[in-house]
This record gives sequence, structure tokens and C-alpha cells, in this order.
Amino acid sequence: MQWLEQALQGQAIAALWHGAPALVAPLSYRRYANLAEVSAASLRQGWPVRLRRSGGGVVPQGPGILNLSLAYPCVGAPGALAEPAYAHLCGLLGSALACLGIACQPAAVAGSFCDGRFNLAVRAQGRLRKIAGTAQYWRRANGRQAVLAHALLLIDADPALLCAQANRFEAALGSPRQYDAQALTNVAQCWSAAHPGQRLPADLSHVVTQHIAAALLH
Repeated sequence: MQWLEQALQGQAIAALWHGAPALVAPLSYRRYANLAEVSAASLRQGWPVRLRRSGGGVVPQGPGILNLSLAYPCVGAPGALAEPAYAHLCGLLGSALACLGIACQPAAVAGSFCDGRFNLAVRAQGRLRKIAGTAQYWRRANGRQAVLAHALLLIDADPALLCAQANRFEAALGSPRQYDAQALTNVAQCWSAAHPGQRLPADLSHVVTQHIAAALLH
């Protein structure tokens, strides 16, 4: 929200960051009467629950995940600007991953957490697998408007672990949603597939961060 406030004042902000282990759910999950109880249990297991203003579903955070947040002022109707904002975000990540030999495309991926048509997906082992998710949140004030566009990129986080935690949380709430680890991949897996026989970069997250930063400057 602070970044959005700055964007409303005319600033453009780009942030690349990592978060501690957590499950991040939209405010709509307050519809579950047992949310507080389930969140307390999740906290005891080392996975605190946070609520966010953007829509979608549960998203795990933690080591092995790189986040890109862009906040900037916009002129025009949000309905007309939403898709370009998503396309810009996907383009930045796609350009960075292409530098690593990883081809991706915006696509929905059934079975992935917080699925949407502006996921970034990689075709691996005969199917599309989600490597990044995107979201956005708009704010208007005093005749101005700004958007916070966000992407979550799986670097070397374990898809099975992330899905297990998200599935545990959904089941405890009584939600019918369940997620499939096979619908996900990460940069480490894709890099290894694109460079057979080569050793994975020692600090893959730093390498990816550099490529995203370079894409932002262009």
C-alpha cells in the first residue's frame, strides 16, 4: 500500500524481493468461519497466513521464490489497462527467462495454485506447467490512479512442498480446492532441462534477479 501511495504521487517503483514462509490468501477467504482457527494452526506449523487485497487463491511464499512488484501511475480506464499491465509483467519475466534458455508463455494451468490466464507457463514433459503467477491491485485517489502489478516466480522452491502446504490449508478450511504439484515447475528444473549435463549456477536466484533487472532497464 505504501508503494501504491508513492505511485499515486507520480513515482514508479520496481522491487525484487524474497519473503519468509507464509500462505497468502485473498481477503475473500474471510468467508470461512474457521479462518482464524486454521490460521493459528498453520502458524504453529511454521506457515503464518497473510491476507492480501488482490483476488485469486492461496499462494505460498518462502525460500526459493522471487517476487517482482511494480507500482506506477496510470492514465485511462483500469478495465482497458489491466491486460497491458499483465502483458508487461509477463514480458519482463519472459525476457529474463529467455536469457537462460527457458521459453514460456502466458497461460492458465489447471491444477496450479492461484491459477489464471496470465500465469507464465513452460511446456515440460508434454504439458504446460506454471513457473510464475501474476496479480494486480488498483487504487484511485484525488483524481489519480495507480496499479500494483506483482509476479511470483518459482526459482528452486519445491512444487510438492508448496502444494502440500496449500492443500493442507484448503482442506482445513473445508475448501474443495486442491492443487497438483505436477502442474508446477521452477527455474532450476527448466534450466537443467535446457542445459543437459551442465551444472546449475551456484546462486540461481541472483542470476535471475540480474536478468530481470536488465529487462526492467530496457
